[in-house]
Amino acid sequence: MILSVQNICKTYLDYESNFKRFASWFSKNKEEKNVKTVLKDVSFDVGAGEVVGLIGQNGAGKSTLLKIISHTLKPSSGRVTSGAKISSILELGMGFHGDLTGRQNAYQSCSLMGYSKEQIDEIIAYIEDFAEIGEYFDYPVRIYSSGMQMRLAFSVVTANRPDILIIDEALSVGDVYFQHKSFDKIKEFKSLGTTLIIVSHDSGAIKSICDRVILLEKGQILKDGEPEAVLDYYNALISKKQDVQISQVALENGKIATISGNKKACIKNVEILDAAGKKIQNLEVGKKIKLKVTVQANENLLSLVLGYQIKNRFSQVVYGTNTYHLKQALKNLKKGEEYDFSFEFDANLGVGSFSVTLALHDSDNHLQNNYEWRDNAIIFNVVNFSKPDFVGLAYLEPSLEIKRING
Repeated sequence: MILSVQNICKTYLDYESNFKRFASWFSKNKEEKNVKTVLKDVSFDVGAGEVVGLIGQNGAGKSTLLKIISHTLKPSSGRVTSGAKISSILELGMGFHGDLTGRQNAYQSCSLMGYSKEQIDEIIAYIEDFAEIGEYFDYPVRIYSSGMQMRLAFSVVTANRPDILIIDEALSVGDVYFQHKSFDKIKEFKSLGTTLIIVSHDSGAIKSICDRVILLEKGQILKDGEPEAVLDYYNALISKKQDVQISQVALENGKIATISGNKKACIKNVEILDAAGKKIQNLEVGKKIKLKVTVQANENLLSLVLGYQIKNRFSQVVYGTNTYHLKQALKNLKKGEEYDFSFEFDANLGVGSFSVTLALHDSDNHLQNNYEWRDNAIIFNVVNFSKPDFVGLAYLEPSLEIKRING
């Protein structure tokens, strides 16, 4: 264990106006109604080399928790213990002085991180090269764009590999090129044993790099576990209404199926069939297959849309669509009616394991009126017996022409 977070609570006094804030300075009684709780009894341990994702809706307490772990904010109660060196990228530009140049800010930030001038002299070239902001490195930071500030901050923090690296949504800022470059650096640190705590709304990034995910809801830990299961639960949570239930069941293959919805319509059966209509679990690359889904209306419905997503084993979406986008949404269904939906396509997928997520709703997406959302509705494998060897998530079946152009 390299980091332990024990019973962390954080409260603030919340004033309705500046006048009441001023008046409170002269009052001995602090009314309970003015106390706002941001974090409540948060506890977890992180092992050395573990990569933990921290997710939750806005206001859940993620940034506050990371500041407390980074020792830039004191908790109201509880404690964080770690004997390791912690580096962090929290609020964009946090710690930078607008009137100082990028170079001067790099020296100042590294000095605050405990580096000597000699050590900074050795890494300043890396910071300048990795940031790739050119002559702006010697211009005042106040004229930097948010992307340039991100480049400088990330370069400073990663100049030397820390024991623990904390990143709060910072990689969502700036250009795609630097996001990819930064993500590669994070993966390098992971391979070298750095412990990482990452806040991101990019579920694909969280699933691909994290060993574990913690879901915060209203300042408390709601879920802590395997990334796919926690993220599926979170997706159900953000779309749920008061009458929506969320359940998770363990499948035979060890995966967790998350099911949510108001049950105004439900999924009765899911099958994958070959060209002859035979039920299969192993598909051959490029062969025609059919995804067959049986749906029942449990109430009279004005509209019903069925959508599906095919995901790889890292839960990255390879392809998805729904009957709304295919312009075949059903209208005016009666209670008790059942329908078979058959999606036919060529299995131009890469070799490996895939899952299908299904969604029933009334319009273009499931966020407005979610009848049923089912992750890992069916699992299948793709094998290659007849196509040339290839790598990747998809088989594009290229044609090739070679022409000699000289001699």
